[in-house]
Amino acid sequence: MKEINYADSGVNISKGDDASKKAYSNAKKTFASRKGMIGEPFALEGGFSGALDFGDFLVVQNDDGVGTKSELAERTGVYNTLGEDLLCMVADDAICVGGETVSITNTLDVPVVEPDVIEQLTAGLAEACMKEKVVIPGGEIAEVGDACNKMVWNATAVGVVKKDRFLSGNDVKAGQKIIGLRGRVLRSNGVSLARKICEVNFGDDWHNTEWKDGITWGHVLLTPSKIFHRLVLDNVIGGFDADRPFNVSGIVHITGGGIPGNVPRIFNDKSLGAKFDNLHEPHEAISQLRELGNVSEEECYKTWNCGTALMIFCNSEDAEEICKRLNSADSEVDAKIVGEVNDAQNIEIISKFTGTRLLF
Repeated sequence: MKEINYADSGVNISKGDDASKKAYSNAKKTFASRKGMIGEPFALEGGFSGALDFGDFLVVQNDDGVGTKSELAERTGVYNTLGEDLLCMVADDAICVGGETVSITNTLDVPVVEPDVIEQLTAGLAEACMKEKVVIPGGEIAEVGDACNKMVWNATAVGVVKKDRFLSGNDVKAGQKIIGLRGRVLRSNGVSLARKICEVNFGDDWHNTEWKDGITWGHVLLTPSKIFHRLVLDNVIGGFDADRPFNVSGIVHITGGGIPGNVPRIFNDKSLGAKFDNLHEPHEAISQLRELGNVSEEECYKTWNCGTALMIFCNSEDAEEICKRLNSADSEVDAKIVGEVNDAQNIEIISKFTGTRLLF
């Protein structure tokens, strides 16, 4: 069978990266307009969240959405889990710079407003936000007719972090350990590839095809993302006014681009690299998708998190205790040392699919 890759599903990663660079280049043009004023920006090349200077603390702000995971909700009729995905994508980006997410606003564009669907979506978001101690001060629902044929749900998160707790990446050094936290199936990235593989193998009604034990492919791929934001705040870096249990040098959210695309984003020292030889096992559904789509291991690790969805960088002496603290608070995350920072200037992964050594 011909290999199915992300481009076959309609997603061009290189064009997306190029577009992001162009957009950020234009965004930086606005920074000078607040020079010397409250809210002056920090320039963070490749950072997971923007940051604005408010004196003793920074306001962090970032945007994201559920992407084509919304298409899974429309196929299955299950809408109440998408709120977890939406909050996850922005709150777990904010935590990468040490930000405690305070609020989230959201914009929902739909061809036709369906009140029952809106109720399920927003109830799920509210439940997720209450667990993470995040408020929803407002949002927007736009009925856009034939301007779009599927719903589009995006959000903006606003958080805070004290200046001396901001995670800039400057303290990441060779020899530090990398702790990994286990995710579930898919976050809100790489869904298009999963959908394409299922469509090629099972036809247009693929979402109703049984995956395992009576669970359909539509339902397993809709599994909501695990949110790490509050867990990391409470047990590793501390909230805004709380004591800091541990000093960490960086946090990485494994979303679009996978491990090789996201880990280097916190390497301000470009001589650094990392080796990952103890990653989590990919979810069974992901392993099956790889086989069904004849997807290369390199493509898998560049598209999906493949089991490890968040990473924490720290000094060796703290690593085991951080893992113990996290696992005691939430055993689902299976926190463990997955790799180490080095000076190889590349990302090396020992694949959990076949044990193959991958170099990026």
